[in-house]
Parts: sequence; structure tokens; C-alpha cells
Amino acid sequence: MLVLLAGIFVVHIATVIMLFVSTIANVWMVGSSNIESVSKGLWLLCNRTCEQLTVSSQEEASLKAVQAFMILSIIFSVIALVMFIVQLFTLEKGKRFYITGAIMLVCWICILIGVSIYTARFTGKMPGFTNTHHGYCFILAWICFCFSFIISILYLVLRKK
Repeated sequence: MLVLLAGIFVVHIATVIMLFVSTIANVWMVGSSNIESVSKGLWLLCNRTCEQLTVSSQEEASLKAVQAFMILSIIFSVIALVMFIVQLFTLEKGKRFYITGAIMLVCWICILIGVSIYTARFTGKMPGFTNTHHGYCFILAWICFCFSFIISILYLVLRKK
């Protein structure tokens, strides 16, 4: 049981770190031209130097929604981690980690919404660049989506022994 709890705790910390990296780093889309390669994230457009990401007025609301949901997912994931530690020491034996599991499900929903909006609105939209593909931040966000769902289900099923 202790090994299972430690494993869940390590995966949860890894998920929080990956969420931070995927939200902060600017490699959600990568494109190249004959001269240079460029990466685009949620905040900046980077080639040799980074500058503020400019989007059309039609896509601005979508970008703000993706930014907000990714930040919310980080917040809920950290809250769930703190709640797990609190419940680990205060929960009676035989009880389940319902609060932690519910908070992680909210984190999972936030990641789903944020990454789905990005996939629908921004995939392949790098005008002037060829060979565009998703960067590691986009892939990390989907990995966090899977990990947060698995962790939340484990929290809901797990009993304190």
C-alpha cells in the first residue's frame, strides 16, 4: 500500500511539473522555412528572439481561453496534491480520497478543454511557414491529460489503510 501511495504521489508531482512546462514553454507549434525555424506557444512567438504572440481578433478569445484553462489545470493539480497530503494524515482508515479525486477530475476537465480548443483553433496555423507540426509542449499537455485522469480514478478508488 505504501508503494502504491508513493507511486501515485510521484506521478502526481510529475504531472504538475509537466503541466508547468507545457504551459510556460513556447513550443506548442513548430514550423520552418528556408531561412529559419520558429516555435509558437501560448504566450510568445520565438525564432532567434521571442516576441509577443499576435493573433487575429477572431482567435484572441480562443487563445485567452486556452491560457486560462491551462493555468486553472495547474492550480487544481497543485490543490489536489496538497489535499492528498492533508487527507493522508487526517483521513480515517478505510475512507476514500474523494476530495482529491474530484479536484483532479476538475484538473482533467480543464486540460481537456484547453488542449481541445488549441487543437481545434490553432493546429497548423502558422502562415508563411512550411512543415508545421506540434511541439513538445502540446504533447506534454496530452500526456498530462492522460496522467491526471488515471490519477483521479486511482484517488477515487483508493482507500486509506
